[in-house]
Amino acid sequence: MTRKLRILYVAYPLLPMSEESCGGAEQVLLALAQEMRRQGHEISIAAALGSRVGGEFIPTNRPAAEVDDLERCQREHAAAISSAIAEANRKGEPFDLVHDHSTLAWQSGIRNGPTWLVTLHLPRSFYPADAFQQRQNVFFNCVSHTQALDFRDFPEMLGVVENGIDAARFPLGREKGDYLLWLGRMCEEKAPHLAIEAAAKAKIPLVLAGGVYPFSYHQDYFDRELGPRLLGGGIELIKTPSHQEKIDLLARARALLITSTVAETSSLVAMEAMACGTPVIALRNGALPEIVADGESGYLVDSVEQMAEAARLAADINPQAYRQRVALRYSLECMADNYKNLYRKICASQAEPLAA
Repeated sequence: MTRKLRILYVAYPLLPMSEESCGGAEQVLLALAQEMRRQGHEISIAAALGSRVGGEFIPTNRPAAEVDDLERCQREHAAAISSAIAEANRKGEPFDLVHDHSTLAWQSGIRNGPTWLVTLHLPRSFYPADAFQQRQNVFFNCVSHTQALDFRDFPEMLGVVENGIDAARFPLGREKGDYLLWLGRMCEEKAPHLAIEAAAKAKIPLVLAGGVYPFSYHQDYFDRELGPRLLGGGIELIKTPSHQEKIDLLARARALLITSTVAETSSLVAMEAMACGTPVIALRNGALPEIVADGESGYLVDSVEQMAEAARLAADINPQAYRQRVALRYSLECMADNYKNLYRKICASQAEPLAA
């Protein structure tokens, strides 16, 4: 006999979540929850007020009302999740597991319910030194093999589940514009100012698209590094593009630039660009060499100068090769199947196995 699962997905609490969210973790959560719901599982999503998530929505907190408001958001978020778990238990409809994509809620000591699976979307150095001291009733997974190397000492580590996308939502772009694209969170570690420098050296216009999170160090970075450069011309700024605008930008771009100066654990935007037949030019950091096949689906570079040179060569790569790479390795179905394998491990002690 098989049964379906009741799963509580936990989102990052800072801002409302929707398909317009510029964070990769939010997009992974939404896609995974939708696919699990399509397969008949009972899905709830805990996220900030104003989120558009589909299915059963558990509003947890007021979104950030001012700069550096994360602590208050997280406190309300954790309390609401704890209440939701307790209420489900009281009604005799407990969650089978909690899948936390926020990398925050599990640290709040919420232990009055099912086992937690925490997907670690960040490099280990981004977590507080004491974040992993209390790991009772918690399992973890990484999103790339490169990232997993830093968590080898975790007995609770269940393995790697690579991120995936619904490629059908990202059609192949057959008519390319003459611009480079940078897309994501505008902050120091993502380093969009390097994309501006590379585009200037390549003498190709740049579209800079994304959002600035309500953190003072993000906004200070924008004012210090991006504001003055935007005055020089040759750059189009699109703040918080809609999902359709993002697809159009990805499909028509000459190439997508990824300029992160930290060890990226994955890159959803790289997968989305490849699905659209757009080459990815990325600094050789973290897990990006796992995602971008150098010379086949884009170029891995070590400097702004190399990025500019690669931008001039981008049209030489076959767009079909990028899309095929996504379909074979980074599909939504593959990601969902791999997470179901982890759910089976977590629920192994239950009498009824998880349905296929």
